[in-house]
Amino acid sequence: MAHDIDQSFLALPLRALADAALARARALGAAHADFRFERVRGASLRLRDGRPSGASDSTDLGYAVRVVHGGAWGFASGVELTMDAAAKVASQAVAMAKLSAKVIAASGSDERVELADEPVHGERTWVSSYEVDPFEVPDAEKAGLLALWSGRLLAADGVAHVDASLTTVHENKFYADTAGTVTTQQRVRVHPQLTAVAVDGASGGFDSMRTIAPPAGRGWEYLTGTGWNWDAELERIPELLAEKMRAPSVEAGTYDLVVDPSNLWLTIHESIGHATELDRALGYEAAYAGTSFATFDQLGKLTYGSPVMNVTGDRTAEHGLATIGYDDEGVEAQSWDLVKDGTLVGYQTDRRIARLTGLGRSNGCAYADSPGHVPVQRMANVSLRPDPGGLSTEDLIGGVENGIYVVGDRSWSIDMQRYNFQFTGQRFFRIENGRLTGQLRDVAYQATTTDFWGSMEQVGGPQTYVLGGAFNCGKAQPGQVAAVSHGCPSALFRGVNILNTTQEAGR
Repeated sequence: MAHDIDQSFLALPLRALADAALARARALGAAHADFRFERVRGASLRLRDGRPSGASDSTDLGYAVRVVHGGAWGFASGVELTMDAAAKVASQAVAMAKLSAKVIAASGSDERVELADEPVHGERTWVSSYEVDPFEVPDAEKAGLLALWSGRLLAADGVAHVDASLTTVHENKFYADTAGTVTTQQRVRVHPQLTAVAVDGASGGFDSMRTIAPPAGRGWEYLTGTGWNWDAELERIPELLAEKMRAPSVEAGTYDLVVDPSNLWLTIHESIGHATELDRALGYEAAYAGTSFATFDQLGKLTYGSPVMNVTGDRTAEHGLATIGYDDEGVEAQSWDLVKDGTLVGYQTDRRIARLTGLGRSNGCAYADSPGHVPVQRMANVSLRPDPGGLSTEDLIGGVENGIYVVGDRSWSIDMQRYNFQFTGQRFFRIENGRLTGQLRDVAYQATTTDFWGSMEQVGGPQTYVLGGAFNCGKAQPGQVAAVSHGCPSALFRGVNILNTTQEAGR
């Protein structure tokens, strides 16, 4: 269903504020200026054993002006919706740029901020793909559905507790710059989640099983039948949890892995998504787990993985959490190669980094999570491509004699270069002679990034492809949070090191 931009947002003095701010920035000599007005509404519901345990609903509204003046960035933001206030914010941004230029000159650096060229897009409107705005659904209806699902799980044998939550976001953004690009955009996203907990009264042992439905750039329809089979997943969880409680602890060693998209998306995020952010690879960014082993001198040379590895950066995927029409520098959304046939061939960039490294046009990765934050280079939907004629998950499992099938994400750890890592999951199934023979516990897979992706022998077909992701990717200082999706098929990896997490914790 096609939606229009909310009239309540369009009724705000967006263009008048932008005109006042950009005119002041021009008058003060800015080489570039952009104006961004945002209204971001976020809400959450939480239930414990079918009863409400918390709720929130907040809106962040304001605007920001960013300039390039004297070869340096300047930034300021405000909330007062008058033309004089907008012009004052622009003056503050220019003053900040002048101060920054002095500090840079005093440090002995001759680096200047210059931006990669981008076509002027005129006036454009873009709305994400959804059917029902979740904020048009009464809270009682949302809580009622979560309570119904919780009750279904609690009624099953062995389920002692159930946590349920729903997070929803409605984001409006208006952008204008001195080149003449003007964009108005609207995005909706949802994240429903349920976790069942089992407790062994005799031993005191306990464990949990969480839904593997990913967050999505969809509306309320995601919870009522479009995009995920909730009935099927909720029906299976109690049985899977009971089996997990009885499962033996894994014997550490080397195994072949078939990794489900519900787990592999997170490995992609940590070992490819962050590692191919070019600001991180260049050393400009080191917050939230460091820089990157995939340094710029390795572009076109680094063997990232096996020849079946093809990874794209994408700001256009339908229902992607990082999908947009235009980024926060007025760059139109694109899709491009990051890894081709196992070789590093691209990075994620914004306009400054693209110009600095001579890569040409930015691929549209500038984003700010609120009107009070400056845009920084953020992750696109980074996805592993399926084999057009690839196997089903069952057939991939059928090719394994001694292995483990990994489903669902849980904990992760990675070093400051995005190179050494280990990941756990929601559930692990023993594979013996091509068949699943029951669950295992206490499993973690460990590798270096290039060894892991180099061990990938096969990727599944399009029928196995799922768009996973998260709402809470962190980056920058002050910290910003962004939502991002990662699509992938099931995939087969040979000879991966498996740790027993209980034994590791005891060392």
